[in-house]
Amino acid sequence: MHTAVVTGGSRGIGRAVAATFAEHGVHVVACARDDEALRRAVDDIDPSGGSVTAVRADVRDEFDVERLAETAARAGDAPGIDCVVANAGIYHGTPGGTAIEGVPYSAFDDTLRTNVRGVFATVRESIPHLTAGARVLVPSGRIAREAVDGYGAYAASKAAAEAVIRQFAAETAWSMGIVDLGQVETELTGNAAGRAPDDVAPVFWWAAAEADPETVDGEVVGWRDWKRATG
Repeated sequence: MHTAVVTGGSRGIGRAVAATFAEHGVHVVACARDDEALRRAVDDIDPSGGSVTAVRADVRDEFDVERLAETAARAGDAPGIDCVVANAGIYHGTPGGTAIEGVPYSAFDDTLRTNVRGVFATVRESIPHLTAGARVLVPSGRIAREAVDGYGAYAASKAAAEAVIRQFAAETAWSMGIVDLGQVETELTGNAAGRAPDDVAPVFWWAAAEADPETVDGEVVGWRDWKRATG
């Protein structure tokens, strides 16, 4: 793998995934809306055998995402993009405390625009640059498939993001899948108790580079699958 794109790369899972891929010698192109926070995160990453490039981009803006994909396709040792991790996401309110009947329309719209349309734009704009055998991954969780009280628009957005990835998997030649990591301790989840982002990032590397493509394509893989596969 030469080049990977990671959206939402300034913190949490995105930053951890960018660092892990760089440790494996990959050139990572990481994006986020907050340019200053992104550059701080990238500066703190020890790239080992790889490297990390910061590109400010808002996944809600398809023109930003188009520019991101074009930049990434030219950034590595070989042309094209070998992996995309569509990680950028947002949560309006307090996790577990945002019942759907009370979600403002503005928050609902922005959640879907970021978490669903942002995934769609990231995949769509990357497709012209994907190499043969490239993989696309999106993080998700149980709430996308099993309703949990208090997660409102966020849960709905994750279910829709999974559907977007499954549809791309069904209609394209590339392996596109969902990575379910369970509870992860990030700002997005209100730092609720869970696995640390650095501990779950290797699951993404396994899904991107080591797992059989058919295991990933259109499927949900996660912590247990990685553990079984890697011992």
